[in-house]
Amino acid sequence: MQNLTSIASDWLQNPGSLRLLFIVLAGGAILFLGLGLSYVALGFTDPVRRRLASSAAIPGGNGRLLLTIQTLVGPATAWVLPKSEVDRSRVTKQLAYAGFRGPNALRTFYCIKVGLTLILPAIVLGAAPWFPEVPTPKLMFFMAMGAGLGLIVPSYVLDHLMKSRLRTLSRAFPDALDLLVVCVEAGLGLSAAIQRVADELVVSHAELARELSLVNAEIRAGVDRSLALRNLADRTGLDDIRGLVSLLIQTMRFGTSVADALRVYSEEFRDKRMQKAEEEAAKVGTKLIFPLVFCLFPAFFVVAIGPAVIRLIDVFSQLVK
Repeated sequence: MQNLTSIASDWLQNPGSLRLLFIVLAGGAILFLGLGLSYVALGFTDPVRRRLASSAAIPGGNGRLLLTIQTLVGPATAWVLPKSEVDRSRVTKQLAYAGFRGPNALRTFYCIKVGLTLILPAIVLGAAPWFPEVPTPKLMFFMAMGAGLGLIVPSYVLDHLMKSRLRTLSRAFPDALDLLVVCVEAGLGLSAAIQRVADELVVSHAELARELSLVNAEIRAGVDRSLALRNLADRTGLDDIRGLVSLLIQTMRFGTSVADALRVYSEEFRDKRMQKAEEEAAKVGTKLIFPLVFCLFPAFFVVAIGPAVIRLIDVFSQLVK
């Protein structure tokens, strides 16, 4: 292994070898770019795909543009999507938690990922003539860094969007639960109460209102009520909503009062929120130690002890004289 490492290092230090490696990488990039353009040309010239793209009724230019892009890159998705079903289901679940539940969401995500992986090194290579002082090894390092960013950044953005949406739904859930309790106790049925809560929250909490409206849409389309509620828990990914769904399904199965069950769950959830707030308040003292030690105490010591230190320095300087 050490011999192979020394041979590789000697080969990379040779300018002719570096030039050959750069030519091979550039040729491979041009080859993949040509293959991608050929797939795009095939998708563009396919009459079936053109008919689908032109006849799709998507309001707004952005939706039509997105559909056109998905139609063009359709033949290349077989090389892009992961082969493992576990990876597909995991990424699909993350996309659903982030709010992307379209049939082409997984395909679009991986196409963006591969596109950035190819485009960023191409941008670095295209900008190389304007920086002739940059050596070839550093240029190859920048190209590899661009390819790495193209692989990492989409996953990071997806994770950020997923956490942001979960946080938004978590903040909206207490208001929705209180409204649901009020509507059910007022005499509305469960489906009517869910729709009324969705109508009331459409301005303040649009994400949760959209999810609740989708539950009623599934029920009106013929989906079983228990399955529609389970789909709500799967789409949101929140433990609080999953607990509420389990409670409602159990209540409907055993025929008990939905209003009583919701009232008990609301009280327990309110106690849980209070305990969480008390826990966060108890952590404040510990979290303030580091700002106090590193920010407040040095300024306090300078103000309180600084004049005494200056006087001591003056006294000792007079004694030395």
